[in-house]
Amino acid sequence: MVQSLDRSQGRSGAPVAAASDAAGTFTGNRALQIEEKLLFEQGQPGRTGVDLPVPPKVKDRLNGLRRIGEIGLPGLSEPQVVQHYTRLSQKNYAIDMGVYPLGSCTMKHNPRINEKVARLPGIGDLHPLQPVSTVQGALELIDQLAHWLKTLTGMPAVAMSPAAGAHGEMCGMMAIAAALEARGERRQRAVVLAPESAHGTNPATAAALGFTVKPIPANDRGRVDLAALTAALGPDVAAIMLTNPNTCGLFESEIIDISKAVHAAGAFFYCDGANFNAIVGRVRPGDLGVDCMHINLHKTFSTPHGGGGPGAGPVVLSQALAPFAPYPWVVKDGAGWRIAEEGTATQGTPLGRLKAFHGQMGMFTRALAYIMSHGADGLRQVAEDAVLSANYVKARLQDLMTPAFDGPCMHEALFDDGFLKDTGVSTLDFAKAMIDEGYHPMTMYFPLVVHGALLIEPTESQAKEDLDLFVAALRSLAERAKSGTEAEAFKAAPRLAPRRRLDETLAARKPVLRWRPSNSPPGGDPLKQAAE
Repeated sequence: MVQSLDRSQGRSGAPVAAASDAAGTFTGNRALQIEEKLLFEQGQPGRTGVDLPVPPKVKDRLNGLRRIGEIGLPGLSEPQVVQHYTRLSQKNYAIDMGVYPLGSCTMKHNPRINEKVARLPGIGDLHPLQPVSTVQGALELIDQLAHWLKTLTGMPAVAMSPAAGAHGEMCGMMAIAAALEARGERRQRAVVLAPESAHGTNPATAAALGFTVKPIPANDRGRVDLAALTAALGPDVAAIMLTNPNTCGLFESEIIDISKAVHAAGAFFYCDGANFNAIVGRVRPGDLGVDCMHINLHKTFSTPHGGGGPGAGPVVLSQALAPFAPYPWVVKDGAGWRIAEEGTATQGTPLGRLKAFHGQMGMFTRALAYIMSHGADGLRQVAEDAVLSANYVKARLQDLMTPAFDGPCMHEALFDDGFLKDTGVSTLDFAKAMIDEGYHPMTMYFPLVVHGALLIEPTESQAKEDLDLFVAALRSLAERAKSGTEAEAFKAAPRLAPRRRLDETLAARKPVLRWRPSNSPPGGDPLKQAAE
C-alpha cells in the first residue's frame, strides 16, 4: 500500500494510506469519490479569485515592520475553492444521510419547518442591538419558549441565556453556590458528589467553580449506589450532579430516595438534563425533587448539533434557586415586553450576566417551532419512540452482542466488548469495520464504567426499516468477528473510506499542525509555511 504522505501528514503527524491509492485508476479517483488534494497543494503563485482595487496610500504606521516576503497562502480560483469544499462535504457522514447512532449525543433529525421559521423575515434578520420596541415579537417568542420549558419540566423558573449545555451546568451550579453563600454555608459545603454514570462535564463544572468532586460508584444495575451516596452525604456536601436517564441509558429508579437524602443533608440536587429526550412529556423533573437542570435544546428539541455553531442550554430552577437566576430576564410590562437588566429578586441576589445579549435567537425559534408543531401528545410520542427504538435495537442484538446491563433501557442501548473476547478483534476494530458498511460508529469506550463500551442511540427519527438494516449490518459484523478467522480483515478496516487508519498514538503525541511544501526541510522559512 502506497503511503499518501503529502496529503495526510498535515493534521496527524502519521502516514495514512489513501484508500484510493489502490483504486486502480489513473486519477486515483474512485468513481464519484474524488481524491482531493490540500488547498496548499493546489495553489499556484499569482492565481486569485478576486480582483481588488489598489489601496490608497496612507501613512505607514507599522514602524518598519512591514512584511517583505510571501506569507505562504495558496493562490486559488473561485471554482477551485468551491469544488474543494464541496468534495470535502461529500466525504462527511451526516444525519441527513442515514442512521447516526452516536450514544449520549442524540444526533436527531432537524425538521425543515424549524429552519423555515428561523429564516422568516423579522426573525432571521434580527439584530441584538435593535431597540426593544422593535423586537417585541422576539421577546414574546422567548417568553413562550420559557413557558413551555417550565411546563414540561414542572419547574417555576428558567434562565434562558446560557449558550450551551456545559454553560448551563455552570449557570446551575453558580446558582447553587449563590444560594449557599446566602445561607452562609458556601465555604463549609465544598464537596460536590458526581456519580460515575453522570456526564463527564459534571465534575469539570464543579471543579471550575472551586468545589471538590467526590465520585459515587454505580451498582451492578448501572444506577447510583444509594448506600454509597447516603454514606457520602454530610454537612460538607453542596450538591449532587446526577444525570437522569444516566449515561448508561438507564433511568435512576431510586431517584426519589436520592432526592430526599440529598435535601435532608441540606444539599441541592442538580440534574443533568442532557437525556431529557427520553422522558419529555412523560416525567417532569420538578416532581422528582430536582433543584436545577439544564436542557440541551439540540438533544430534546431538535436544534442543530455540533459544528461549533450557536447553541443554547436553558436552565430550569426550583423555587429555592429562582432568586439567583442570572440576568437578563424577559418581563411583561403592561401591553409590551422589556428586558430586565437590573433589580433585586425576592430573598436573593441574581448572578448578573453570563453572556452578552439574551441567548441564541435562532435556537429559541427552532425549539419553539418543534414544541408547537408536536404538541403535548407529539412530544410524549418523541420520548416513547426514542425509547422504543433503543430497546428494539437492544432486543435484536442481545443474542450476538453482550448488553452491559439486564432489563430494558431508555433512549440508548449499551453493550460491552464481551462478545469480542478471544476473537482478536477490538472494539476499535469493530467500529472501523462499520465505516465500510456505510455507518458512523456508535459512541465507543464510553461510559467508562463499562469495559469496551458500545453506546447506541437511534433516537426517534429513524424508520423501522432503517433500524433493521443497521441491526443486520451489526449482526453480520459480530458473526464475522466471532468466526475467529477475520481478525486481520477487521484490523485493516476501513478499506473503502477515502483514508485508511492512521497511527493514533503517534498522531496524538507528535501532531504536525503546519503544512510544508514537499521540498521544504523541517524548520524552514516560516514565511513560506502556512497553518493547515
